[in-house]
Amino acid sequence: MTATPDNLSPHGDEFYAALMQAHEGLALADSQALNARLVLLLANEVGDLKRLKQLLDKAKP
Repeated sequence: MTATPDNLSPHGDEFYAALMQAHEGLALADSQALNARLVLLLANEVGDLKRLKQLLDKAKP
């Protein structure tokens, strides 16, 4: 698989900080629910099933 382009630059650190702030003070279950909702919202934005499956494969440890 090819490298994923850095589409967040130069705002990657700013997004990461916002993501961490969104999780502040949440219980583990609430944090996990936030992540699940965010994944579904972002998947809807991408909207390409083939690309989403590629990203799922890439995200696996």
